[in-house]
Amino acid sequence: MDFVFTVCDNAASEVCPVWPGQPMTAHWSVPDPAAVTGSPEQIERAFRDAFMILERRITLFLSLPLSTLGQLAIQREIDRVGQQ
Repeated sequence: MDFVFTVCDNAASEVCPVWPGQPMTAHWSVPDPAAVTGSPEQIERAFRDAFMILERRITLFLSLPLSTLGQLAIQREIDRVGQQ
């Protein structure tokens, strides 16, 4: 089973491309740290925050019992992970 996760805040409003093989998809919005302006400390904090958000979501995703869930349940769970 293949998965595609979009993460940019702006990606949700863009037209998603066609993914070969029909993977499961979810949008895991994360503020773009490259768009942050300010002091070096503020910019570093934005990148650290984005990293922590993604690390937590990936950890949650990897803990899902994928082999025991149906396709609809998996979709619901990966959508829920993106809202955490």
